[in-house]
Amino acid sequence: MAGVGGVIWKIAVALYLMATGVLAVTKNALSDLNNIFISVFSADVGILVVIAGVIAIVAGILILLEMFNIQVPILDTLILIIAIIWVVFIVFLVVYWIGAGFTPFWYTLQTLGVYIMVLGSLLVASKKFG
Repeated sequence: MAGVGGVIWKIAVALYLMATGVLAVTKNALSDLNNIFISVFSADVGILVVIAGVIAIVAGILILLEMFNIQVPILDTLILIIAIIWVVFIVFLVVYWIGAGFTPFWYTLQTLGVYIMVLGSLLVASKKFG
C-alpha cells in the first residue's frame, strides 16, 4: 500500500494495536480484549488477556517494521500468525455478542468493524496477502 493514505493507515493501526495491548496487559477496565475475554469465559482469565495484549503489541510493532521496510527474516510469517490469532479474537467478539443477545448492538458492531479493519491491515502488511 503506497501513498500518504497507506502510511497514515498503517500508523493508525499500529498505534491502535499497541494501545490495545498496553490496556490489556495492564488489565485496564477500558480494554476491549479484557472485557471480551471476561464476557466469553464468565471469569477473570488474566493470563489470556495478558497474552492477547502482548500479541497486540507485537502486531503493532511488526506493522511499523514492515512500514519502514526493516528486514526481519520471519516478518511475513509472524504477521500471518498474528492475523490468524486476530481471527480468534473476532470469533470471541461474535460469541460475546451472541451471548449478550446482540446487545449492546452499536458498540459491538463498532468494535467488530475495528477488529476487521485491523485484520485487513495485518493481511495487507503480509506480503502473502497484501
